[in-house]
Amino acid sequence: MTDPVVPTTSGAVRGQVTAAGFALFRGIPYAAAPEGDLRFAEPVPAPPWEDVRDARRPGPTAPQRRHDVPGLDLTPLTGTGWRPGPEYLTVDVWTPRLGAAGLPVLVFVHGGAFLGGTGSAPVYDGTSFNHAGAVLVTVQYRLGVDGFLPLEGGTTNLGLRDQLAALRWVRENIAGFGGDPGNVTFFGAASGAVSVACLLASPLSQGLFHRAIVQSGHPDMVRDGVQARRLARVIADELKSEPTAEAFRKVSTEQLLDAQDAVLRPGGAPDLRDALGYDRGYGLSPFLPVVGDDVLPQHPAKAIKAGAGRDVDLVVGSCSEEMRLYLVPTGALEAVTDDQAVASLAVSHPDPAGVLARYGLGSDRPAGEVLVAALTDLVFRDGVRDLAEHHGGRTFRYEFEWGSPLHDGALGACHGLELPFVFDALGPLSGPRGLLGEHAPRELAHDLNGAWYRFAATGSPGWPEYTGEDTLFHTY
Repeated sequence: MTDPVVPTTSGAVRGQVTAAGFALFRGIPYAAAPEGDLRFAEPVPAPPWEDVRDARRPGPTAPQRRHDVPGLDLTPLTGTGWRPGPEYLTVDVWTPRLGAAGLPVLVFVHGGAFLGGTGSAPVYDGTSFNHAGAVLVTVQYRLGVDGFLPLEGGTTNLGLRDQLAALRWVRENIAGFGGDPGNVTFFGAASGAVSVACLLASPLSQGLFHRAIVQSGHPDMVRDGVQARRLARVIADELKSEPTAEAFRKVSTEQLLDAQDAVLRPGGAPDLRDALGYDRGYGLSPFLPVVGDDVLPQHPAKAIKAGAGRDVDLVVGSCSEEMRLYLVPTGALEAVTDDQAVASLAVSHPDPAGVLARYGLGSDRPAGEVLVAALTDLVFRDGVRDLAEHHGGRTFRYEFEWGSPLHDGALGACHGLELPFVFDALGPLSGPRGLLGEHAPRELAHDLNGAWYRFAATGSPGWPEYTGEDTLFHTY
């Protein structure tokens, strides 16, 4: 079969036929390269090209540095790191039938703490969604300093604006790939889920997506301008520069990444607690969306509570033991003492001792187990529950509970573990040292991928709408 060619608003692209007989197009620009005057500026449409553009291999990725979890190979989820090149504001498109019409479309935003990741990582494989009859689009967007650091004279929330530009590209182009621009499901995991939740609340997203899936994220993971500007000042000082877009445009990408790494080191970041004493990133990332511009004119959680996004069907959930990913591989789960647990939470919460006491600190329960339980709720589950309860439209909530066998089972149902099941792509993470081990339940992957497809196609994943904890759907 010859390689397929599809026209887009910027020019024709040539894809490839996958082993399953579907069509895959990689690295299609949805916006111009963010370089020169476009660095730290609003994304603009990709300039046109005349010849057929080769879209048969992954393109560049957003500038990033690898920050691996000790003892775990998460490359199938995160990608191999930075692939340099200016044209990284791109999408990959997997489609089951070119020439079809009206297929449901799923648009995926990868996670990575707003610091890393790529939509072309091996797990984000569209084959199973294609088998079901859906088009999958994965998105790359600006990260870290480039995407989420407000600078004087620059544009705020650039990573979110990139995602909006990608959604506009989908609206204008996806019919050429067999998809229905009137049936778009926007979904993401981790920081990608925070992005989806924020855009659910944004007035700029109206009509761009019709359903949303938020996996281990919520709209409370945002900052106000005070903390964001404090972070910008520290990074500028690291660069011996001013926190302005004009000054940062003169700095190389490598220098920016060096300065970014400096604030990621222990003690390198400024105090990012808000007026109530909370660091809304809980130390996982200094970079978060910022409230107070046209993308997020008000706090997204408040906007959703007031009715924003009520016309968008929603699936939202988390893993039952999210924080084990961060505390088990490092050995902290077993090593942390009561005092260390309190101290570690104190940098993010105004009442660390009181919170941890409610989870059993000071009893026979090990401090590490207490810290995992408390942080899983504080960082993930509480915000997920609030989003499910306050969303005014059709809402479905789940909790993923199957546990990884790694570390003698101590890793449990940790952060990110649901992703290979959602994509029904267990292979890249399977094996004696893989995150999923050697006997991950394929039926669960088939069921969860099917639920996501059903939701995209019909508006229901196949379980009851959320009305309280008794309608929480458990996936084992």
